[in-house]
Amino acid sequence: MMKPRSPTALGRDLVQFFEDFLPGQRGLSSHTVRSYRDALLLLLQYAAKDAKRPVERLDIVDLTADRIARFLQFLEVERGNAIATRNARLGAIHVFARFLATRHPEQLGSLQAVIGLPFKRGNQERPIEYLERLEIEALLKSIDQRTPLGRRDYALFSLMFNTGARVQEVLDVRRRDVRLEAPCQVRLHGKGNKIRFCPIWPATARLMHNLMNERAAADPDPADELIFTNARGRPLTRFGVRYLLRRYVETATISAPTLQGKCIHPHSLRHSTAIALLKAGVDFAAISQWLGHAGLSTTMRYARADLDLKRQALAQVFPDALAPLRGGKLMLDGRDLTGWLRRI
Repeated sequence: MMKPRSPTALGRDLVQFFEDFLPGQRGLSSHTVRSYRDALLLLLQYAAKDAKRPVERLDIVDLTADRIARFLQFLEVERGNAIATRNARLGAIHVFARFLATRHPEQLGSLQAVIGLPFKRGNQERPIEYLERLEIEALLKSIDQRTPLGRRDYALFSLMFNTGARVQEVLDVRRRDVRLEAPCQVRLHGKGNKIRFCPIWPATARLMHNLMNERAAADPDPADELIFTNARGRPLTRFGVRYLLRRYVETATISAPTLQGKCIHPHSLRHSTAIALLKAGVDFAAISQWLGHAGLSTTMRYARADLDLKRQALAQVFPDALAPLRGGKLMLDGRDLTGWLRRI
């Protein structure tokens, strides 16, 4: 019988990093910890393939700056990741390298080279993909509510449109987080362990009520049970939601052809809520609080995304430019010169 191999220094440090440093010393939320986990898991898988040995045999010396630079190139070229995603992965690697440097000063030189890997600047801001009202209606109508899973999906996407919540925030909602009596609302656990409350429509509250009543609580404490689970009663994942959304969008494209050219993902539903709130006249500060943004600068992106809002702004700044010409011809006397300038 073979004696089990003892973990490398890298393996021991990874455990310490995720179990103590990130949640304890840095106080990061579970969402951020999962993001760091995904980044380092991808890196370890790439490094193992590049070094031609199993992940469990990798050590700190294998995480060289050259190898990580190739990994970043791999993310962009082979996985098709956007620059923002590539930079987010690198940010997690930087934090881990600084953590290792405090524990292994003998590796400081190579780890400093890793920390020195620069973030990549994007050429331009990516356009925001969102759904118009008719597209939202087509998407919801494409869901077959005659089945239990269909009713779950209808409630899930209705809640996402209603609140503009991040997909993981919705998936983390438990029975105790939903208030079904007036005023109906849901409690969301956002980034940085911040909690916010969002109002929900009575129709959404009824969907949530019916969904919770339809499925018998399996948890000893029903209030602690997750609302959105898969067919086996396990937590629904972000990847599961992405798959479901893609399937329903394909069906909805038949009745809403404008969906054909759009790249819709779960975060697009959040964008759709933000744009709808802006069109309804809700101010930026309220939308920022509603969506749980860290600052107004993030919310302001939506003002640049919607053509209707741009048309409204144009009409307010140059209202005469949209008015018909008097008598069907231009008046070029001094009294109408400014009006003529606005029309050209």
